[in-house]
Amino acid sequence: MRGFAAATAPRAPWGKDLKPRNFAFLLSYLLAGPPSASILRISHASGLDALFVVPFECGSNMSLSWAKLSHANPRQQRAIQEHLLRRLVRGRLPYSAFYRKLFAEQGLAFDRIRTLDDLRRVPFTSKSDLLPTADEPDRPRSFVLAPTEELLRSHLTFREKLHLLEERILHGKEAPRRELLREFNPVFVTFTTGRSAQPVPFVYTQRDLELLQVAGLRMVEILGLPQQSRTVNLFPYAPHLAFWQVTMAGFAAGQLILGTGGGKVMGTAGNVAAIAKMRAACVIGVPGFVYHVLRHAVATGVRFPELKSVVLGAEKISVEYKRKVLALCEELGARDVRVFGTYGCTEMRMAFVECPTAPEHSSGYHTSPDLVLLECIDPNSGEPAPPGADGELVITPLQGTGTTVVRYRTGDLLRGGLLLEPCPHCGRTVPRLPSRIDRLSEVADLHTTKVKGTLVNLADFAQILSGLPEVEEWQVEISKKNDDPFEVDLVTVYVATRAEIAARNGAAAEAVSRAIRERMLATTEVSPNDVVQLPLETMLTRLGMETEMKERRFIDRRPRG
Repeated sequence: MRGFAAATAPRAPWGKDLKPRNFAFLLSYLLAGPPSASILRISHASGLDALFVVPFECGSNMSLSWAKLSHANPRQQRAIQEHLLRRLVRGRLPYSAFYRKLFAEQGLAFDRIRTLDDLRRVPFTSKSDLLPTADEPDRPRSFVLAPTEELLRSHLTFREKLHLLEERILHGKEAPRRELLREFNPVFVTFTTGRSAQPVPFVYTQRDLELLQVAGLRMVEILGLPQQSRTVNLFPYAPHLAFWQVTMAGFAAGQLILGTGGGKVMGTAGNVAAIAKMRAACVIGVPGFVYHVLRHAVATGVRFPELKSVVLGAEKISVEYKRKVLALCEELGARDVRVFGTYGCTEMRMAFVECPTAPEHSSGYHTSPDLVLLECIDPNSGEPAPPGADGELVITPLQGTGTTVVRYRTGDLLRGGLLLEPCPHCGRTVPRLPSRIDRLSEVADLHTTKVKGTLVNLADFAQILSGLPEVEEWQVEISKKNDDPFEVDLVTVYVATRAEIAARNGAAAEAVSRAIRERMLATTEVSPNDVVQLPLETMLTRLGMETEMKERRFIDRRPRG
């Protein structure tokens, strides 16, 4: 039988006397080994821990701090993940109504999924599985771990039962119930944010919130933010992951953090004033709104000399866009600023960040191998994508309770696949996601003629327009000629150019329009039917910069025939 060792060896349970605590610990130690053998901890300076198990062959005699885990070799990481996988599938999935039914239908046994190779026998889960239907209006609830007394008796391990007995001896007869409530009772909820599908709730337990703080603390460490940093969180107040991941990261790191709620709550001027009054070293939010706030600060003569980090989430960030942000920071009196991209999704219930690099480089998003298992698959066949090939990201969170998904297809296409070699910038060995990630759902079928359609990645439009230094704001509108659903598609690009261009003669404006057409045609094979230049304030109103949760970059007005 394989043995397990704690990252930090427990003290011998016997001492000068056998008080109840010592007696309970001794009983547990003699019958099942160290209690920490089933749930081990990665230590952090703040005292927060990530829970996992380390087999002897991983070299677990050393203390596995996050610093050591983030530099562990692939063999160590795989051993950690496989043990956590066994614990998840055998000890947690039976509490999910969806996975009980799925395993029964597929003839799978929970205790037979023991390795990463075994996991491939489990069918994928997708967004459609989570959506309510007329027959199953409460379908999202079937993914929430909901152990009954009968299920607990069947699936709690001997060690877990002994731990609950220890809690009862030490803390009274209600202690086991409190422990189970911490592990499984929903206390918080966020929702998916997709624009084209119905939002799906993802519930968190107290344990999940602790893991959210762990993920946030690691983000702070990777970003290199000092403990005394002051952060302004420009994400909107909403039941979405972005705002709460940033908030929990601040709590975990012991940093002063202000959530402004974005443009809908405090307005642009209020956000600028908040950054200035806070003397913020870090600003984080949706790229478009962050850029808008920085631009407004420049226009009104405000300075942010303490600003050192700009963290952008919820969208892809190009090199050109990072440079535009850095140019604004220079005008604000901020020196040596770093601009970071992030990646997160509600189904994973955590986010990842880049490590510090020059703007022309991206380190990729550094993940936590003890918190989530990542796969990269061919989106058509479902088979593992070859190394270095594009593939769809599939996630299996390893330690959460609450809403739990296994082999979840995110719909995100990793350009170049997972990055498994050590990071060339910081040396961490954890798997990384590439900076170029496309949404499979953003590929639109544009019928520019009556005969042939062209598949266009709308994210390419965003990359082109956001990266043009002459363009301040933009919006793409897709419509049908004469509003006839059987006619050709029309693509109209609305832009607000930099003030000095807008103030000059028509030749300068025409040069911008020509550059947009040429860049879009070269990249996407689609040239806009029209490029309309509008005043900045008009564009901000069209985008809903201060009225919407997220600015409206793409408008599809095509009638459905």
